[in-house]
Amino acid sequence: MGEGKDVVRMQVQLTEEQVEALRAMAASEGVSISELVRRGADMVIGQARTMNRREQVARAIAIAGQFRSGKSDVSVNHDAYLEEEYDA
Repeated sequence: MGEGKDVVRMQVQLTEEQVEALRAMAASEGVSISELVRRGADMVIGQARTMNRREQVARAIAIAGQFRSGKSDVSVNHDAYLEEEYDA
């Protein structure tokens, strides 16, 4: 387990098949079932974050080009426009 990480003890219910598979994997890798469960939790969390990131990118792409400033030189003078807004 990672250095300095606090762990919380909890009880989970698994099927017999899951337990047997985890026991075999733990034995072959030389780790505990708890370690495998933590790895699995990290994978699920990582996938959720990836999905959230994909959603954010999709939303950004969908909104790109939807707003107009009325200025034709924003790509060249963006710093000046930003400074003007901060000074306002």
